[in-house]
Amino acid sequence: LTAAVAGSVFASPSTAEVLSAILHVTGDAGCLLIIKNYTGDRLNFGIACEQAKACGKKVEMVIVGDDCALPDRSSGIVGRRGLAGTCFVHKVAGAAAAAGQNLSEVAAVAREAASAIGTLGVAVRTCKLPGQPREDRIPVGEMEVGLGIHGEAGACVAPLASAAQTVEQLLSLITSQDSGRSYLNLAEGDSVALMLNNLGGISSLEMAALTRAAVLSLRSEYRVQVTRCFSGTFMSALDMSGFSITLFKLTPKLLALLDAAAAPLAWPAAAAVSTTTTTAAPPLPPGTLLTQVPSPPEGAQALLTSEQQEVLRKAIIAGAQKICELEPQLTLWDTKAGDGDCGQTLRAGATAILDDLSAYPLGFPSLTLRALGYSLGRAMGGTSGVVYQVFLTAAATKLVQVAPDASPTISHVADAFQAGADAISTYGGARLGDRTMLDALLPAATAMAKAAPAASMASAVAAAAAAAQDGAERTKQMAASAGRSSYVPREVLEDVPDPGAMAVAAWLSAASDAAR
Repeated sequence: LTAAVAGSVFASPSTAEVLSAILHVTGDAGCLLIIKNYTGDRLNFGIACEQAKACGKKVEMVIVGDDCALPDRSSGIVGRRGLAGTCFVHKVAGAAAAAGQNLSEVAAVAREAASAIGTLGVAVRTCKLPGQPREDRIPVGEMEVGLGIHGEAGACVAPLASAAQTVEQLLSLITSQDSGRSYLNLAEGDSVALMLNNLGGISSLEMAALTRAAVLSLRSEYRVQVTRCFSGTFMSALDMSGFSITLFKLTPKLLALLDAAAAPLAWPAAAAVSTTTTTAAPPLPPGTLLTQVPSPPEGAQALLTSEQQEVLRKAIIAGAQKICELEPQLTLWDTKAGDGDCGQTLRAGATAILDDLSAYPLGFPSLTLRALGYSLGRAMGGTSGVVYQVFLTAAATKLVQVAPDASPTISHVADAFQAGADAISTYGGARLGDRTMLDALLPAATAMAKAAPAASMASAVAAAAAAAQDGAERTKQMAASAGRSSYVPREVLEDVPDPGAMAVAAWLSAASDAAR
């Protein structure tokens, strides 16, 4: 591809512009014009082609019509529109020319490629021409199938569907053998190149999902080999929110030309599709990935007495209810120090705990911690839920290590609490003094460990609660180094405590009071 001739937006270039380009680049070997099947292009390029011949130039023209939107377009005056499949024709013709083939041979290759290509597009929003208002003709909740690259209306309007359903709808029309269609006949085992073309307004994430759906459907439903796959913006329609699918039925010769090296950086250097089959991941250890409240092994004896289980139940209820009560104040603090969702997020987690509590295996401390993590994980979004899951998971793991088959001592509980707090620091990156929940958790862990040798469980938890409250209050004078607060000016944070640290102090104090 040596030259491209552009007209005004969505309009053909003039005959003079086309002729100028031909005369500028054509040497003794001649020139091949590859155009999309639109009346203006055919006329202007056709006249320029004849004028160039009159000037003694060898010129041939190949017209690409790969659109599969409407039936009965293989014959007649208008024919099928040229769409993104034209890019494949450019590529193989360019490779043939670079390999030294003469003009007639290159034109033959281009026509062979054009006859083996089918394209269909879909959009949920039309494009906006510069300086013009957008034409919002596609209703919300619907999509237009078979529209062109110039914003012209599609063949039909259909209900908005999922990525996989939309892809399947396009593929079925491209490969349809119904009367009046038969544009591209695919048989089981055929080799194809697939192009997912962004019409301008589709995100990379959506393009990846659409590409995956197309590859999987072609492999499983159509039983063809997706030998090459191209996904990106190859022929856009300004900012149209849509995409097109192109299928290119390959032969060994066409594949070799498609794979030939090309200089333009916009053309993907690698388009081969992996044939490696997906292998199942090994099963995760029990309790690693929870989809329900964990249960103890069948026949296992509880590690806590009935009295201890009741104390634990009351402590959990008290801590969760305290968070629900404190939600407005936590929200107010977080409105000043963060993004305002801390209170609501923690209340959602506390509510989930109260809802699931009846199923908790309270006789098994480590499983109870994992059950708490399950409840918080299913109900709390954002960072808070993950942080608490890290804390509870690490604490549960430590408890299994230090007290696998017996009721945990105060020292065991202190070790587990410390392990949970350390895990948050390790994986989250925050430290004591960074104005986070760790400014309550770490002092609490230290206080509990210090009280453990001589104190009762209730006294040790009370000491931890007092230390957590003191640590949380100190955050009022701290500069934030982690979390959302780190983006807030220090003067705005003055006398405003960290809501995460205050939440830790609140549930720990409530649990301590209930356990006495």
